[in-house]
Amino acid sequence: MPTVTMIGGGQLARMTHQSAIALGQCLRVLAASAEEPAAAVSADVVLGSHDELADLLRAAQGAVAVTFDHEGVPLEHLKALEAQGVAVRPPSAALQYAQDKMSMRQRLAELGLPVPDFVDLSGDTAAARSALQAFGDRHDWQIVLKAVRGGYDGRGVWLIDGDADAALQVFDDRAGTDTVLMAEQKVAMRRELSAMIARSPHGQGAAWPVVETVQRNGQCAVVLAPAPDLDDEVAQRAQQMALGLADQLGVVGDMAMELFETTDGALMVNELAMRPHNSGHWTMDGAVTSQFEQHLRAVLDYPLGETTARAEVIVMANVLGAGEAPAMSMDERLHHLMARMPDAKVHLYGKSERPDRKVGHVNIVGKPGEDVEAVRERAERAAQWMSTAVWSDGWDPHTDTTAAERERNDG
Repeated sequence: MPTVTMIGGGQLARMTHQSAIALGQCLRVLAASAEEPAAAVSADVVLGSHDELADLLRAAQGAVAVTFDHEGVPLEHLKALEAQGVAVRPPSAALQYAQDKMSMRQRLAELGLPVPDFVDLSGDTAAARSALQAFGDRHDWQIVLKAVRGGYDGRGVWLIDGDADAALQVFDDRAGTDTVLMAEQKVAMRRELSAMIARSPHGQGAAWPVVETVQRNGQCAVVLAPAPDLDDEVAQRAQQMALGLADQLGVVGDMAMELFETTDGALMVNELAMRPHNSGHWTMDGAVTSQFEQHLRAVLDYPLGETTARAEVIVMANVLGAGEAPAMSMDERLHHLMARMPDAKVHLYGKSERPDRKVGHVNIVGKPGEDVEAVRERAERAAQWMSTAVWSDGWDPHTDTTAAERERNDG
């Protein structure tokens, strides 16, 4: 079977490896250490750094394609791999727009896609500060400052709620450092959406239902699939925007287009990710083809799989490390959740727990006729339990077992 190398040993690579097994493959991963989530489960691990071209070349040796679980590989290294005949998927020509938010905004604007107003704050410090001042005044300082490169889960993003002094302080604190900033108009939005698609090297495309993402502290906390109360025309427009952009850029593999649905019903593009994405984790249990299998299909140029949802409602909730370590081990929490909520599908990443770190997620596939609020409540309760060993209705597993658990214990 062909070997695919994934750069990065995190949870996305780990879950891609699970799909590789079903396709008869062992995914090779380039990981920084043997303790990383994917390195702990893959039989083909190359230890090294994604910042070192020599390590990338070692990982790519003999592989039919190289792909990624993050966007952090230097662009010049990707081009060097391509120059040596390595099939980099997505290619550097596309991935650059997921690495650099300023380039992404400029390219999307050139293509006529709806984006928030923005301003480049790179270059001469005095000129950039003046540009920020003018941009902030134009938008009554309802703006967002972003690091152009890097940053995720709320890092590298500063929400400015009308406070000009705060915005200028963020800029001044980073002047002369490696952190280059840009500013965007703060969008008056109803909610955030994500349009996940996949594209093969020869242009076959497939789109999953558009989902709603719920953000907390800059992190995706909950995903509602399909997005509730979303007009069919708006959903189709979001899918076509994502598929069309992937075609324009030459994306190969999964791509998430994160969107704002504005208060007047319009769509604006927020971010891009060219890899499996948190907003697609629901597909592991809720779609005919998961985002991880689909990514491999695309990278290998296999025909893409069916993307239909398996139920009217599927909800994913992230499991986060707690501020204070729970008295119960993760295994004990899993045992009790399985007894309390046997239809909860838990996916753990093999990561140590620390505050707000994503260590897993829970998927709940709704029962026939079950509404989105009921499914969401169950998913969030399950995720809270796995995060904190606290059940929101005060349930204590030591004194209040379920009938299923009593039966198993008695047996």
